Amino acid sequence: MSLQVNMDGQTALVTGGTRGIGAAMAQALAGCGCAVIAIGRDPEGVERLNQENAGGPISYWQADFGDPASLNGFLARVESLPRLEVCVNNAGINIIKPTSELSDEEFARVDQVNLRAPFAVARAAAKVMARTGYGRIVNIASIWGVMTKPGRAAYTASKHGLVGLTKTLAADLAGSGILVNALSPGFTLTELTKASLSPAEMDTLSAQVPMGRFAEPAEMAQAALYLASPANTYITGQNLIVDGGFTLV
Repeated sequence: MSLQVNMDGQTALVTGGTRGIGAAMAQALAGCGCAVIAIGRDPEGVERLNQENAGGPISYWQADFGDPASLNGFLARVESLPRLEVCVNNAGINIIKPTSELSDEEFARVDQVNLRAPFAVARAAAKVMARTGYGRIVNIASIWGVMTKPGRAAYTASKHGLVGLTKTLAADLAGSGILVNALSPGFTLTELTKASLSPAEMDTLSAQVPMGRFAEPAEMAQAALYLASPANTYITGQNLIVDGGFTLV
């Protein structure tokens, strides 16, 4: 069952909104009446999506958060919006390598996209939200923001940082009517997951989840939707872990 909330007239921004959890979140927000701006990194993909969805509730912008010039141009565009009620920081990258093999440049790139960019995007979004005294920011973190496994030094550091950033943003922005929360997904059946794991590997991981399966992107979107919606009136600074119980065992 989908969460039924009325968000008619609201504008929502979803980074990393062209696939996986981000795409599901964009669709969920649009289904509640939002005008959605979804951000993607690939120029050709963004152009194609705009052509396919012309006149619909979702429009697509291109930005590469690993490129400072592209990020700065995007931030200026956000600050020029006439209104913004929802910001979902979903864009992220991952590099899995042993610490001894992880370069400074690789660590810095993950940090830039997964932590520094969400900070800058949230700050820009909050400036627009503060004009009306209302806003909902949802940072998509990860189970690797509360635990770790070998080879995840960069990703785990960035996601732990994002959870911590969420708490401070919540404290800083509460007086402006802006609620800030994190959502930490567990294993989810995104395009990237299906491309990077064999069926046997997915079966092995599924067996480690108490619920015995991966999540669907739409399930993550529904959890994030509550935090982003007017139904959430008093939850801020929290990290909602949606992992089928994986971090419990």
